[in-house]
Amino acid sequence: MGSRLSILISLLVIAPLCWGQGADRINRAQNPTTIIGPRNVPLADGAEALLSGDYKKGVRMTLEGLETAHGRREEEAALSNLCAGYVQLGKYAEALKYCNILLARNDKNWRGFNNRAVIYIMTKQYEKAHDDLLKGEDLNPGARTLKVARSMYMDAVYPVRPEVEIDDRQNQDDEEPQK
Repeated sequence: MGSRLSILISLLVIAPLCWGQGADRINRAQNPTTIIGPRNVPLADGAEALLSGDYKKGVRMTLEGLETAHGRREEEAALSNLCAGYVQLGKYAEALKYCNILLARNDKNWRGFNNRAVIYIMTKQYEKAHDDLLKGEDLNPGARTLKVARSMYMDAVYPVRPEVEIDDRQNQDDEEPQK
């Protein structure tokens, strides 16, 4: 489940969609401006660190980016990324806190339901995981991350057991005596 969790976390991290959005707040007629790069650098750096596997740095930078988030989209991206980062660090209570904040702000955020389902899977709260997966799947049917989380859920709840047992021991009566 560990390798699938890493893949899932990389799918869950949202790269901030904040390139050049700072110009929206500026009266372009009075003060034309060109903005290159993300306006919330800590949030962008946090997402990059999470994607590269440096989860401690990713969480630290994302927390900093959350403090200076510009608008709802950046806040939701930060909350989602914090949830994913804390999951990867094995800090499920912290992860759950940020998922719950995200879903309280936006109950249509399928990533929040997906992230929280992963927390519930990892903490063996399978009924809650199933409920969140259903909500996420209703909001975004066919999402790859939801399919990975659903697979983790199925493996945890309905593990595959071999149907056939092979007995490869030799029958002692069939063995020829050695000379």
